[in-house]
Amino acid sequence: MELIWQGFVQAVRLLLAGDPQVMKITLLTLKVSGSATFISLFMGIPLGAVLALTRFPGRKIVFSLVNTGMGLPPVVVGLWVSIMLWRYGPLGFFHLMYTPAAMVIAQCVIAVPIITGISAAAFQQVDGKLRMQIKALGASRIQTIMLMVREVRLPLLAAVMAGFGGVVSEIGASMMVGGNVLDRTRVLTTATVMEVSKGNFDVAIALSIILMALAYGVTLILTLMQQRGTRT
Repeated sequence: MELIWQGFVQAVRLLLAGDPQVMKITLLTLKVSGSATFISLFMGIPLGAVLALTRFPGRKIVFSLVNTGMGLPPVVVGLWVSIMLWRYGPLGFFHLMYTPAAMVIAQCVIAVPIITGISAAAFQQVDGKLRMQIKALGASRIQTIMLMVREVRLPLLAAVMAGFGGVVSEIGASMMVGGNVLDRTRVLTTATVMEVSKGNFDVAIALSIILMALAYGVTLILTLMQQRGTRT
């Protein structure tokens, strides 16, 4: 219990003191995971809509791949993204290895299936009669999609929360493609693992508390938006 208490005290001290290193790590965590979630939304929601609203050969197989991807191990993602971005890999000429951009790419691979799967499930719940009414009113394809998105906006917020939660807490992919480089790719998860390996459990607990507070803060904002939508 004393160790846990020391971690809480250390977390408060680091936050109140505005420790530059901790603030930089926290901001990079928010920047990387936020960017990955934002990009994944623009990929996952349209893919989910296509899977839910269209019929094509192999649709069930694609659905099964998306559902499998929702539980994709981060270390597997890290491995394959590393192979692709490595100096002699297919995309090595971009020189992205051990950069925040590489971490964003890896986290997008993790988040896109999550957001796609939840979005597809949300679109599938829309009453088919509503879709027929929208088409009968002469709405264009884009207008139809926008109206459908508005109809399922609350489940889509759940997709955002799930996507962000899946990437902000992962460690394997970030460590493998980012390398935990000080002042460059060190985020809260990789910093926590490093402090544990050094035996600095109080600092590790402090960083974990800050990470949980960050995740809770973002989720709280999205939850408030979601619950406000249920009253309209």
